[in-house]
Amino acid sequence: MFKSSRAVVLAALALTLLPSCEGELRHRETGINDAPIRRASANVVIIAGKKVGHLRVTPDDAGMTIDYDFKNNGRGPTIKERVQIGSNGTPIEWSIEGSTTFGNNVTESFSLNKDRATWADTAGGGAARIDEPTLYVAQHASPFAAGLAAEALLADADRTMPALPSGALTLTEIETFTVAGEPSQQTITTYAVSGADLDPDYVALDADGEFFAYMTPRLIVLREGYESEERRLRDLAARYGAERLEEIQSRVAHRYETPVRIRNVRIFDPVALALTDEVSVVIDGETIASIDAPEVAPADGETEIDGGGGTLVPGLYDMHAHLNANGALLNLLAGVTSVRDMGNEIDVLEPLRAKIEGGALAGPRISMSGFIEGESETNNSTGELARSEEEAVALVNMYADRGGYHQIKIYSSVKGEWVPAMARAAHARDMRVTGHIPAFSTVDEMIEAGYDEITHINQAMLSWVLSREEDTRTLYRITGMKRFADLDLQSEKVQRTIDLMADRNIAVDPTTVIHEYGLLSRNGATRVGALDYVDNMPVAVQRQAKVALLNVADADEDDAYRKAFDTIIETLTMMNDRGIFIVPGTDMGGAFNLHREVELFQKFGFTPAEALRRATYDMAKYLGFEDRGAIQPGKLADFFLVPGDPTADLKAIKKIALVSRGGAIYFPSEVYPEFGITPFTEVPGVRKPVE
Repeated sequence: MFKSSRAVVLAALALTLLPSCEGELRHRETGINDAPIRRASANVVIIAGKKVGHLRVTPDDAGMTIDYDFKNNGRGPTIKERVQIGSNGTPIEWSIEGSTTFGNNVTESFSLNKDRATWADTAGGGAARIDEPTLYVAQHASPFAAGLAAEALLADADRTMPALPSGALTLTEIETFTVAGEPSQQTITTYAVSGADLDPDYVALDADGEFFAYMTPRLIVLREGYESEERRLRDLAARYGAERLEEIQSRVAHRYETPVRIRNVRIFDPVALALTDEVSVVIDGETIASIDAPEVAPADGETEIDGGGGTLVPGLYDMHAHLNANGALLNLLAGVTSVRDMGNEIDVLEPLRAKIEGGALAGPRISMSGFIEGESETNNSTGELARSEEEAVALVNMYADRGGYHQIKIYSSVKGEWVPAMARAAHARDMRVTGHIPAFSTVDEMIEAGYDEITHINQAMLSWVLSREEDTRTLYRITGMKRFADLDLQSEKVQRTIDLMADRNIAVDPTTVIHEYGLLSRNGATRVGALDYVDNMPVAVQRQAKVALLNVADADEDDAYRKAFDTIIETLTMMNDRGIFIVPGTDMGGAFNLHREVELFQKFGFTPAEALRRATYDMAKYLGFEDRGAIQPGKLADFFLVPGDPTADLKAIKKIALVSRGGAIYFPSEVYPEFGITPFTEVPGVRKPVE
């Protein structure tokens, strides 16, 4: 349905500036004709090698206009900005208008008048008096603003400035090199701008210190004429991120050379759906060696960790991930020790998996899905594209030949008539079949064609409310959910699908949390799924949590979206009652969002213990793993420690004191400050053996 990748989020989160010069505030109080004039700049937006839009900067004697627009997978932001520049080259007025990727209206403004800054945005806006050079973190500016931030920080003595509404931003120079293109070869320098969000922004400035590129491992905004350098810059962004995370991993992964005994804990037993009595758990290497009575004395040479009376929980699964290196560590810190990646570029996913398994990067164990999309004007740029049934079947076999892919995922532009052949090929190679319901097809047809699982509950439900002619590759797959409000779940068409799913053991990956976000979030109010952790997050994350995903036009539409979510919950309750297997996945990056997804399972009939079992033990069994899913001798030491009792209150899983991933121990409170996150717990006490 939606993809919450950093490339898309950063299209809506960028930086605007307050003036600074030689450690003093200086303000333009008369005229703006003495402001420096920038060169006009035409830039292309490229996602995974495909040109999808533009970013154009048009200067004049009063400042500049920025036009930012891209469309990928049938959607994308449209942003118009107007910036007025002061005599010292920094913005003093900034207006931002347009729409977000999913159609939410954008109206944002910033103004500096002497020492008073004011701003208005979808989070509610604010005002502040400033007495030193300060940067403002906007919600919806284009990536061009990250380059302007880099320019401002570059001129600052220590390359660090406080930020509004809170926090601070820092610039770090990375490297200088030449790039080839038209009209001539350029020398550029790359920088990291950090402090506003969980991860740095990577930008490149030319020899004159002006914006040249905005860089992520997937999305690039790049000066026209230099498109041949796009892949190089993507690879550099991936390398910069990996090097940062590898350095963090080298400091925070505790690999004790001795057996490790975790004392004073109880264990969540997913079979009994209850906590054990107090025990101590011994890890030796990657596996659990023993579970002992609390009074058992430590063996010589053991490292002891005090569990503080908390609960050990088997590692969680996010069954709908699109993993990258940044998200890998954050997932692990949230107790997510395994994920099912539901579609990624091969050259991103396979090296990431290898680095995690080799210990260079921290992250979950990854089960890979082979992503297959049909070629169309609105196709997704992720994965492999097919232009015919023959090519689609060949891609199924290609993934099987590569090894490590346990299923294929079919996307929206695949033609429905190709699916029977694709499913036969996948099943012949012992691969499962899941995915979206292809445009102009129905859920029943895809079940008949060979699907084993449905991805996103709305993909099934849209077949009940849309006509065959309505194109689900567009925003219909989102806005069409309004029609769920009046859906009769006892109707023949609904019950036929439910019967088919129950009779054929068709599972569903509902991604409930992203539907909650899409249908219930409203501008200015923190979305409910973020309430339990948002105060610990960096400023950009806090503000983005107050931005709706969709544009809600009026009270009637508001009511329809809210009723639509209620209908989704009723549908999943009915499916659960019928024995249809429901798996927990987010499509929102996992981590804290997975905690909310598991919590939402209670709305359709799970007890806290049952929801926790579904996210741990049941997922290991579903994916065919016998070496994980429970805390037992001989199984992998994949688990996490929480101070509370999650069988009494699932919110306990949101405060994690320790994570073991195959015996490598992480203390989240040691790591979260690297991402600007305020820790949730104390670090447990560790007693190393006497030398």
